[in-house]
Amino acid sequence: MHNFYSEKSSDGRPHILAKWAFRIAIIGSTVAVLCMVFHNTSHHFDHFYHKSSYLPWPSMSSLSKPLPTLSSSPVVSSSKTWDGMAFVKNDTKLRKILRRAAMKDKTVIITTLNEAWAAPNSVLDLFVESLRIGNQTQGLLNHLVVIALDYNAYRRCTTLHLHCYFLTTKGIDFSRQAAYMTNIYLTMMWRRTNFLRIILEEGYNFLFTDADIMWFRDPFPRLFPDVDFQIACDNFNGNSSDKNNWPNGGFKFVRSNRRTIEFYRYWNASRERYPELNEQDILNHIKFDTHVAKIGLEMRFLSTDYFGGFCMPSKDFNLVCTMHANCCLGLDNKVKDVSSMLDDWRAYMTLISAHKATQHMSWTVPNYCRPPDAGRGPTVKLNAFDSRDKSA
Repeated sequence: MHNFYSEKSSDGRPHILAKWAFRIAIIGSTVAVLCMVFHNTSHHFDHFYHKSSYLPWPSMSSLSKPLPTLSSSPVVSSSKTWDGMAFVKNDTKLRKILRRAAMKDKTVIITTLNEAWAAPNSVLDLFVESLRIGNQTQGLLNHLVVIALDYNAYRRCTTLHLHCYFLTTKGIDFSRQAAYMTNIYLTMMWRRTNFLRIILEEGYNFLFTDADIMWFRDPFPRLFPDVDFQIACDNFNGNSSDKNNWPNGGFKFVRSNRRTIEFYRYWNASRERYPELNEQDILNHIKFDTHVAKIGLEMRFLSTDYFGGFCMPSKDFNLVCTMHANCCLGLDNKVKDVSSMLDDWRAYMTLISAHKATQHMSWTVPNYCRPPDAGRGPTVKLNAFDSRDKSA
């Protein structure tokens, strides 16, 4: 084989063409080897990406960016919460409680409370009492999961032999009464909304109820079948499909599916668009959003004939399923009026047992819960400005 560096021209100097041919050959060989290595590496990476890639939900720091479509949106997210409050999504204790409490169709009844509401002779006792004296509601206690927001509330819950779960929030004390629209109140409400999203992601339907809602009849027969999201109202206009109804987040039935999970994510992300509003007022905004229609969420509003409250009471004792102590300032006032509400129901049941169902019954409440300028006596309807719950 010729040595290009020793071969000389007729004048004794190295052959320039031969030298450059050698260099070109070396460069060409190097490029060929690099191309082969890059091709194999690229092919391997591409294979790995398509097999193992997971598209997490976007952080959505701004809702100006469109949300992912249903076809590309995963059902279950990472364990990081949307508002930065840490909790363990894959909590085996929570899953065990949900399995024990669930109905055959994986439906659970959920309520949340803190120490102020769980104290003896406070809201929790009244709530449980309503289920015990209601019409065919006693068995529903077996499907109730109480989410305690502080340790003392959890301890009190366990003494009542209920399904209890302690939802911790690092660095925040939820034990005291939370005044309406304070920072602690807003944090508590969004904590609740985030937790309900986790319930959906775990594959459970839920009927969420505030503990200041008294249950007098089994509400499930009065719910719409196969509807994604249905919610009670402070003010109901008679049309269950009309989004102009004023919903109250204290009572809602939600089915676990891709539409509701995405809706709850969108609801929580909308907090950044409306930082001055609570979760219920934000719901009043986003229920009209095109994205909610795009994901195909079916939303219905529940009649106050069956699901009433102090804002708009149920008028017929023969129909009422639940009554909410909303439109109420102060925990003490709430407890007094809820106690009277239970007395009204006991009086009605006494008439039923005495075969006097035709006798007209009316609520003696709200009384203490009425706005300061409204005087005393029962209220049929308050305007929208006064229709929101003012205590937690």
